[in-house]
Amino acid sequence: MRIAVYGGSFNPPHVAHAMVASWLLWTDQVDEVWMVPVFRHAFESTHDKRLAPYTLRLAWCQQMQTDVDVRIKVSDIESSLPVPSYSINTLDALQARHPEHRFSLVIGADVIPDLPKWNRWDKIESRYSPIIVGRGGYDSPKGAVSFPTVSSSAIRKQLREGVIPRTFLSSSMVEMLEKENPYLQDA
Repeated sequence: MRIAVYGGSFNPPHVAHAMVASWLLWTDQVDEVWMVPVFRHAFESTHDKRLAPYTLRLAWCQQMQTDVDVRIKVSDIESSLPVPSYSINTLDALQARHPEHRFSLVIGADVIPDLPKWNRWDKIESRYSPIIVGRGGYDSPKGAVSFPTVSSSAIRKQLREGVIPRTFLSSSMVEMLEKENPYLQDA
């Protein structure tokens, strides 16, 4: 099978994440999308983004899978790999565990300027045929489909203030955050 590995913080997962996963499936880019929440971010020290607990982000992604499409799977592979989480290590581990599949990495156009800093980007590019999706406000490669600008940082800011931005989250995600909002603890 053709598998899109859609990694990210998913801190929290929002409607643009669901749109990207759905588009990959609807357009027959891949047979399945495997969401892989980062266990510990490789660039953690270069920004002030504090991740919600891994088990919670994993549960949020599993809820998105339930809400959106059965062909979306959630992998916890990064919880069993060395930290920090480097995409090449995750992809190589997935390929080793599932040699019958062909994996492609999904990345947003917003990370293109950072690719030279990625661990072994040249290997990712040659082995895992990246699928680049556009994001409003960022330059995208020619032919890339662009998705709305939805900022996880802006969502987290509202959540820290006790406001749940319903227009950017699925109804199930809203319900989960109403029960447990880990960002209130950041304030």
